[in-house]
Amino acid sequence: MSRQQRAMRRAARTGIGPTHDAPAPNPGAVGAFALLGEVLLVGVVVVGFGFTVLTLPAALAAGIRHVRRFVRAEGSPFRALWADFLKALPAGLLVGAATALLGGVLALDIVVARSGAMPGGPVIEALGWVIAAAAAGGLLLVCAAWTSEAGWRAAFRAAPTAVAADPIGALYAVVAACFVGLAGWMLLPLAIPAAGCAALAAVAAPARRRGRSTA
Repeated sequence: MSRQQRAMRRAARTGIGPTHDAPAPNPGAVGAFALLGEVLLVGVVVVGFGFTVLTLPAALAAGIRHVRRFVRAEGSPFRALWADFLKALPAGLLVGAATALLGGVLALDIVVARSGAMPGGPVIEALGWVIAAAAAGGLLLVCAAWTSEAGWRAAFRAAPTAVAADPIGALYAVVAACFVGLAGWMLLPLAIPAAGCAALAAVAAPARRRGRSTA
């Protein structure tokens, strides 16, 4: 974003400049407290609806779509979030089952490596954590790419393209996913706001790239 554009937006927010010359790209995100409330709501939805792990992808996809609608001021009633969850759930259960299976395998690998029962245990354990972090970030990207029209197959096809187009954004997704796990490990209730923040990060990272390209 250029210096002139930033000045125009500041003038529009303060009322001393024309608002039509500086439209906000995410008008729903202007109110910090309102955005915080939606992030907490999405955190409750993701943790509550996705507590079984099998339903986690559907809950995360619906939550991310809700945050995206809110920041764009497109209308974000809870019934739309619920409708997205129900649409994402049938095929999302298969994604959740694959997630649970991969998580179980990685957890077993890390536990066995830490026990010293295999040679090169520290290296294998570290590799397990790296794969787990990458898989969690990948799940966040896939859920962010899900739409009720295209479904999960299109989301999986879109994720590698998103990574290639914006590797830094993909790294943000990995960090956000790891933050949720770390917050839940430290204190389980902290997973609620952390999950909401992860959904917001999944929306904000692509917007950051678009904003930079239009500057």
